[in-house]
Amino acid sequence: MPDRPYVIDRMISAKEIAARIEALADEIHAEFAGCGKLVVVGLLRGSFVFIADLVRELDMNVEVDFIETSSYGNSTESSREVRIVKDLSSDIEGRDVLVVEDIVDTGHTLSHVLNLLHSRSPNKLKTIALLDKPSRREADICADWIGFEIPDEFVVGYGIDFAQRNRNLPYIGKVRFTGE
Repeated sequence: MPDRPYVIDRMISAKEIAARIEALADEIHAEFAGCGKLVVVGLLRGSFVFIADLVRELDMNVEVDFIETSSYGNSTESSREVRIVKDLSSDIEGRDVLVVEDIVDTGHTLSHVLNLLHSRSPNKLKTIALLDKPSRREADICADWIGFEIPDEFVVGYGIDFAQRNRNLPYIGKVRFTGE
């Protein structure tokens, strides 16, 4: 699949992403004001760039942890079967937690992760996604904060990959297959 020729059309610039993250960080700070330490949980791998930029904008104590899931493999379509590949390193019982997702597509991954984390009795559990594709939603889930709502396009960049390629792009781009 990744050997098919494709081009990437820019959708959201690095400057637009940075401005939106700054605004989101202000809202998150207000929501968690008075919190001793916020546990920020990134869903690997796609969220790592977003989480790094987001925590640098949060004017509060944060602890960063990660969960790695798998539902895509090397495909452009979700398998809808979510596996936990790496679990949290710390206990979240009684703590305030912010789950950071790169993109909410079908919603199966975020729904699965939230069910798992709810079972661990956090004090407060909120979610943020850089990108949201509501037209693709199959699970009844919505992030508390959304960076950008996008149409049903396969996207890469800013940590999001296509078969482990294009994560390093500083912007979000739409994948367009050529030669077909």
